[in-house]
Amino acid sequence: MDPKFCAQDIIKCDLCKDRVVQMYCNLCPMNLCKDCVVEHISDNSKKHDVVPSDLRRSKLLYPQCLKHSEEIYKFTKLPSKLKVKKFPVFTGNHSQENFLQLFGSISPLSITTEDHDYTLVTPEAVSYPPYDPLLDEPEPITTIDTGYKYLYRVACLSDEEIWTCREDKIMNLYNLQGKLLKSFQTKSRNIPCDIAVTRCGDLVYSDPDTRTVNLVKNEQIQEVIILQGWKPFYVCSTSSGDLLVTMDSDDEKQSKVVRYSGSTEIQTLQFDSEGEPLFSSGDLKFISENRNLDICVADYKAKAVVVVKQTGKLQFRYIGHPSTTKGSFDPVGITTDSRSQILTADFTNNCIHILDQDGQFLRYIDNCGIGFPWGLCVDTRDNLFVAEHNSRKVNNIKYIHVNNVS
Repeated sequence: MDPKFCAQDIIKCDLCKDRVVQMYCNLCPMNLCKDCVVEHISDNSKKHDVVPSDLRRSKLLYPQCLKHSEEIYKFTKLPSKLKVKKFPVFTGNHSQENFLQLFGSISPLSITTEDHDYTLVTPEAVSYPPYDPLLDEPEPITTIDTGYKYLYRVACLSDEEIWTCREDKIMNLYNLQGKLLKSFQTKSRNIPCDIAVTRCGDLVYSDPDTRTVNLVKNEQIQEVIILQGWKPFYVCSTSSGDLLVTMDSDDEKQSKVVRYSGSTEIQTLQFDSEGEPLFSSGDLKFISENRNLDICVADYKAKAVVVVKQTGKLQFRYIGHPSTTKGSFDPVGITTDSRSQILTADFTNNCIHILDQDGQFLRYIDNCGIGFPWGLCVDTRDNLFVAEHNSRKVNNIKYIHVNNVS
């Protein structure tokens, strides 16, 4: 149990009045259990912003009235919410090592409003330095030789171990020295389309041929999601423990992303606010959850990275950088890092695009001898792993200042 809570602090769902709260709608506001999320967001007369309870947006703590002890102040007008559109960028030739010596550090922001006498309670702050965290030149760390061709996917079990899947029915676990630690064969003996690692460290894989998503736990394989009329392709595990699965209808005319809590479907993302499809039909749609809870999809057929808010609202589509040195944008693997930066593999141009969380292009990784990048993952130190589709290698690349990562 979280030490911040005790037994009498258990909060029940505002909708069903029965189950324990796991989610929270910032805009309503309302405490929700996972089973009631779909019912809540189905009310189209309101906007919703449903997040895990521990990530609920900051709230105001109203002070007690000095004249009436049983009442609290309710202000009719509060200051407008501030949103930083763009951070200032420091330019100059100072190295990272002497930057802090020259200029010192910046303390966390603290806000008080004396005239209204209230306190703004914010989540634990993440401190970012005032300079670009990306390396001028990304650096290869090591190359893991898996011994076979046609790598499809890579998923970090830890900073020292990675799962891979290849062109056959085998999923392998390697350490950074390339030593094979463990192997699993799919239950159906089919080729897995995608793999992911859950928050608990268990392996998940999708099997379109059997229309199942499977969990490898305690050396046993169990089917956790069984579909009818749809085939699951790519999968990711979220910070809340849910699974996000991209899938296509059997006739390949429809495509959607579905969120599951265990085997229970709790959310479907298929159309935008205008009723248009969010994603192209076809099986190549890689998926990742960002640190800010955005859902990021590399849609190969649409030649776009599609980013959707957790509530289902379309945020943006990135269709490549208008560079004269690059050709067609063909995104495949996708992952995110500790700064909510989005990294996607551009299969045709043998490079990685790095975007900020708002879809602004930051830079390429194209100097590390990458050939036909396919699967991507990032470890807790923000080191990037790239599975090369047409070789047997997984490249480990440093692209960010390690001591800048919070």
